[in-house]
Amino acid sequence: MPVGNGTPRQRYRDQVRAEIKEAALAQMYIGGAGALSLNAVAKELGVTGPAIYKYFRSRDDLLTELVFDSYGEAAAAVRAEAERTPHRPPRERLHALAEAYRQWAIAAPHLFQLLAIMPSPTVDSPPETIERAKGVLGPFLPVLGHGRTWPAAAELREQVQGWIDRRDAVADWVRTYAPEADSATALTGALIVWVRLHGIVSLEIQGKFTGMGHQPATLLTVEMESIADSMALPAT
Repeated sequence: MPVGNGTPRQRYRDQVRAEIKEAALAQMYIGGAGALSLNAVAKELGVTGPAIYKYFRSRDDLLTELVFDSYGEAAAAVRAEAERTPHRPPRERLHALAEAYRQWAIAAPHLFQLLAIMPSPTVDSPPETIERAKGVLGPFLPVLGHGRTWPAAAELREQVQGWIDRRDAVADWVRTYAPEADSATALTGALIVWVRLHGIVSLEIQGKFTGMGHQPATLLTVEMESIADSMALPAT
């Protein structure tokens, strides 16, 4: 969490805010979002409880910043993989992007769990949260735009098309990442990827696969390959 430029006073304020967030993340790493306590953060930093309120209005205010920081880090992990593999076939890129998200979640389970328990961003969410959340699925859109909508997803595609038609922001988001793709096809595929990817990673983070005799990465590969087959994503 970088500290910005500005006056010495602003730099000091940014530094303290960063320290508060780091202390909060350390709490959450051990006990999850429910363990977050501003008083405990204050004690960790050696300040009084009321001093924290100079930097964050409330616990929810602090959680909100941590949420969009988490979306930002997840998006950065997926974007880095997309930038590393731009010329690989769409099918390979789908697997690479999904694994990049999984690896981010494994490395930062407290951040993944924070996003998992929070409501999905809506039009009423802070703009920064919305933009960072879009960045997580965004790199999947041009990859899935190489495919087609399969019959079993036809009804979902119609619903997605209606969403795109009603929301200029959604249409702009898809065009930004996949200007040459059919928007409804790309977004339909992305939603299905999100459901399966999030489901597998969530179960893995919770330890639900322990002792089952298989690796979660193998299950993820199977699920992404199933989507790739259904959408006829090119393998070459």
